[in-house]
Amino acid sequence: MTVERDLPTEESKDLIALVREIAASELAPKAADAEERGEFPREAFRLLGKAGLMSLPYPEELGGGGQPYAVYLQVVEELAMAWATVAEAVSVHTLSCFPLVAYGTPAQQERWLPDMLGGDTLGGYCLSEPAGGSDAAAMRTKAVRDGDSYVVDGTKAWITHGGVADFYALMARTGADGPKGISCLLVDGDAPGLSAAAPERKMGFNASPTAQMRFDGVRLDADRLLGAEGQGFSIAMEALDAGRLGIAACAVGLAQAALDAAVAYAKDRQQFGQRIIDFQGLSFMLADMATAVEASRALYLAAARRKDAGQSFSLQAAMAKLFATDACMKVTTDAVQVFGGAGYVRDWPVERYFREAKALQIVEGTNQIQRMVIGRRLAR
Repeated sequence: MTVERDLPTEESKDLIALVREIAASELAPKAADAEERGEFPREAFRLLGKAGLMSLPYPEELGGGGQPYAVYLQVVEELAMAWATVAEAVSVHTLSCFPLVAYGTPAQQERWLPDMLGGDTLGGYCLSEPAGGSDAAAMRTKAVRDGDSYVVDGTKAWITHGGVADFYALMARTGADGPKGISCLLVDGDAPGLSAAAPERKMGFNASPTAQMRFDGVRLDADRLLGAEGQGFSIAMEALDAGRLGIAACAVGLAQAALDAAVAYAKDRQQFGQRIIDFQGLSFMLADMATAVEASRALYLAAARRKDAGQSFSLQAAMAKLFATDACMKVTTDAVQVFGGAGYVRDWPVERYFREAKALQIVEGTNQIQRMVIGRRLAR
């Protein structure tokens, strides 16, 4: 169904209308086939870039769309309703641009931001490592200063767009152990010494490559440092707060797609002489699904409005990511159940939605990490 949205301006209403048009004509018809074949939709991101959709929450004076975060996230949600891989990619790209937008010097921004925010280049975010996923401060990848350069050695893991991104926001150790020894560097995707391992063989999001990135003596000019040395961990955590809202929006869009598919099927499917949606047990299940989707949407929008108002939103972002992705997992599971045996086969989209939902409980900090963030705040 078409989601009724409370948008602040006519411009934002036109923006959502544009996104819906692109999603219906260019994304939804291609999603199932591309996911089945594991084909990365690079042209889709060029199209979104030309439409101005790859830079929405960043300032116009830097080349961004100047949209409130609450509007940007609703764009991500609309994209996820059509194709979750594309929505997640927009969220990850936005996350990858953040260090340069927020901490880059004017010279750095002038040099690199136009292509990044214009959608000509696609970003990846290099934080996790094979032995340090949730414990990001334990990273071992090193960037050693050598004159006017840094030399980077190490391996990053679970990198969305690994091997296909045009640039990476890299967190690497430039100092002592712990979070204060971590810095943020901007790396070109074709930098000598940088290579990608074979893509991971994932349960879902098969059109989105996820791979380890290997840094073998990658030499970067010193002007690739974003912010100050030792500031990288705080930059990474600040970026993740916003990124978690992007994943929450992806989850809501995916859950909405599953709900819509389940309702349509339940209206059409006949058993025992009546539509299955008219059986109370099933209609109650759909009612719970619809309520979970609406509650998740309200939660991420509430957090986004705090961000737009300049208020602290880290706690609310953790809550939104936790609740929305858990709800998405439940909604997609129930959607499969509504379809019965048909929901377990690839002729219908809900089995793919189910597989994709699982990833959203893991990325940008597992939901166990979100509970730790919330619990620690309560314990203060």
